[in-house]
Amino acid sequence: MAKQSKRYRALAEKRKEDNALPVAEAVKTLKGFEGTKFDQSVEIAIRLGIDNTQAEQVIRGSIVLPHGIGKQQRVVVFAKGAKADEAKAAGADFVGEEELAEKIKGGWTEFDACIAAPDMMKLVGPLGKVLGPRGLMPSPRAGTVTPDVGKAVSEYKAGKVEFRNDKAGIVQAVVGKLSFDAPKLADNIQAILDKVAGLKPSSVKGAFIKGAHISATMSPSVRLAV
Repeated sequence: MAKQSKRYRALAEKRKEDNALPVAEAVKTLKGFEGTKFDQSVEIAIRLGIDNTQAEQVIRGSIVLPHGIGKQQRVVVFAKGAKADEAKAAGADFVGEEELAEKIKGGWTEFDACIAAPDMMKLVGPLGKVLGPRGLMPSPRAGTVTPDVGKAVSEYKAGKVEFRNDKAGIVQAVVGKLSFDAPKLADNIQAILDKVAGLKPSSVKGAFIKGAHISATMSPSVRLAV
């Protein structure tokens, strides 16, 4: 476990660990922590009551947050012809075919999202070993394998985020920056909570969302009342 700084320990002592707060109040508490010299990212961690060994209980999806994430995402697109032109017009950072695939196969992953037209998947499929572990592999379920590449690029540029539960049944996602106005940050947090809640599998019995916390890059977490 990483050693905690004096600043972090001081903030943790000020926080009331056992208090689960409504979203707006939790955001106010998080923003009240002593700042740093950079604009910290804010993340949410949602603990789910799922059986991760059951395929139908794997939770995966994406959402365009109401106020973006405060970061310009770099998007690569596998497309050709008119689809490639469409992707470029929508603001894609890199568009290509074989040459792009070879570059990625060599280990290049300096981007935040990878989108592919359906007819490009024969080219993209072999890149799974590079893209998969980084959560960058295009998928129809995530909306990153699509004939409408222009729309997909626009969504990611507007602040679309993907999420998937880990082996412990926890979904994590970036929801903005600490510098965001409190109401905007609260809107983003509530939007992803609602999105995840709407994905509850019918086979899950009992509580689906068991708990949730928000935290900034260098701050303690704040528990949400969900």
